[in-house]
Amino acid sequence: MADNYHVPVLGHEVCAHLLLNREGVYYDGTLGGGGHAELFLKKLSDKAVYIGIDRDHEAIDYAQKRLAAYRGVIYYNGCFNEFDQALQLAGVDKLDSIFLDLGVSSHQIDDDARGFAFRQRVSLDMRMDLKSPFTAADILASYNEEELIRIFSNYGEERYSRKIAWQIVKSRQHKAITTSDALVEIINRCVAGRFAVKSCARIFQALRIEVNDELKILEDTLRQSLQRLKKGGRIGVISYHSLEDRIVKKFLREQENPCTCPKEIPYCVCGREPQMKRIKPYIIVPGFSEIKKNSRARSAKFRVGEKL
Repeated sequence: MADNYHVPVLGHEVCAHLLLNREGVYYDGTLGGGGHAELFLKKLSDKAVYIGIDRDHEAIDYAQKRLAAYRGVIYYNGCFNEFDQALQLAGVDKLDSIFLDLGVSSHQIDDDARGFAFRQRVSLDMRMDLKSPFTAADILASYNEEELIRIFSNYGEERYSRKIAWQIVKSRQHKAITTSDALVEIINRCVAGRFAVKSCARIFQALRIEVNDELKILEDTLRQSLQRLKKGGRIGVISYHSLEDRIVKKFLREQENPCTCPKEIPYCVCGREPQMKRIKPYIIVPGFSEIKKNSRARSAKFRVGEKL
């Protein structure tokens, strides 16, 4: 099956750092269209177990067709922090590797019905899980001004958050904001022309994160990974914006050096021992040739930690 659902980013590097045992147990928390999964499965033996998780049922359906020739694949339609349910379904309790690709798939971006892009007349949906009742349009209709400022500032790092939030509250009194072009028009009123595109990207990012509770779920998954990985097992995360990367970077650093003693104390008295080590190079990014083939890979950052 052609790889037209989601082009796997840093595929070689992901396999090189996370494929530790040809007969191991692998946890792909962001299965998507199965692009990374297929790269793994080509190298794994029939005795391996590959657990593919995705909140998007369409992605699961596509991946099942794409990976039909491979044995040992367990599909779970849910969120990647739902370790208990997914591992129970697979009949395992420890993992050789955990992999997360935090990007929105090319298929989701290109599908206007999903509402992830700010093209004209696209419904403001942005749900990863279409069974969820809460959309971006619901946020714009129900959040008060301070709540909108919070998500635009915290999740979009948008300097005009206050102005945009005020304009949204004012505009929705006359007409509901349900499409991407309606929201873009509001942002354009608040931000000078050449800066408006980046502001749109930041506001759309903030709404998507809020709709899907992305950062809290990522933090929860990282915490749980310590209990789920075997000794020597690895977790690898590809992030695409600074908020995600900051969380991953902070987690790996803290697990490698968990000491909380004041710097003026010459030796550790808190007794906290390292739980992980970071794998060098600490940050891996796509090369020029990959970015040329897939422009959506340009902001990807890959970090890996190994359980001690």
